[in-house]
Amino acid sequence: MGFGTILIIIIVIVVVLAVLAYNSLVSMRQRVKQSFADIDVQMKQRHDLIPNLVETVKGYAAHERGTLDEVVKARAAAMAAPTGSPQQAQAEQALSGALGRLIAISEAYPDLKANQNFLELQQQLSDIEGKIAAARRFYNGAVSEYNSGIQAFPAVLFARTFGFAPETFFDLGEERAQVAQAPSVKF
Repeated sequence: MGFGTILIIIIVIVVVLAVLAYNSLVSMRQRVKQSFADIDVQMKQRHDLIPNLVETVKGYAAHERGTLDEVVKARAAAMAAPTGSPQQAQAEQALSGALGRLIAISEAYPDLKANQNFLELQQQLSDIEGKIAAARRFYNGAVSEYNSGIQAFPAVLFARTFGFAPETFFDLGEERAQVAQAPSVKF
């Protein structure tokens, strides 16, 4: 076996490793994109639910205008934030906080707490928040796997060349503990 044959075998091995690493990273990147799309769908459903919730509360708690305006502004900011950006995570964090304050208003208004439309909207919101939390966990798991994949050998040798960059987690920051669970419904 000559030097040329050994060189050809080494080149073939490197090419095979590069192809395998590339295919693996493409698959992981697609999982990250798909999992973020799942979060996005749930957030859009939440955005669509908010105007109905605000209108229902407005009928019973008209003098809570500041809280209602805060929810409307937070929703607008969340809808306008660039998809997949840190700004979107911050806007969604602010929206979750504003919604929590809106739901807390119902404690002061027995008629509102008894309103069937409000109860239904509150239950839908609770369900959506749970789905967002689950989708966010799946997304963060996919990001963790992908980021580990681009740092693992042999992919680390090829990842930058192929344009694979680390993804960021969907982090809720300081309010993580407050929204880790879906809002509870108390009567």
